[in-house]
Amino acid sequence: MAETSVLTLRLDPKLKKQLDRLSKAMSRSRSFVAAEAIRGFVVLNEWQIGEIRKGIAESDRGEFATDKEVEHSLKRWIRRAR
Repeated sequence: MAETSVLTLRLDPKLKKQLDRLSKAMSRSRSFVAAEAIRGFVVLNEWQIGEIRKGIAESDRGEFATDKEVEHSLKRWIRRAR
């Protein structure tokens, strides 16, 4: 069995009821469903923060699209949308 740690948190009653309904519908424990939700949140936010940091680094290096490049891309997207 994988090593785990205990985490205690407070939920408002409405969210707890939603979690209970979901865990019942999934035939999973409330802890499992909560851990999966937290895992998804952490993965998404780690990715997003990483992408923001990459963008800031690109900006710091002066790596910007020119006005012409932006205009060209925008025109292509508009043509495809039609």
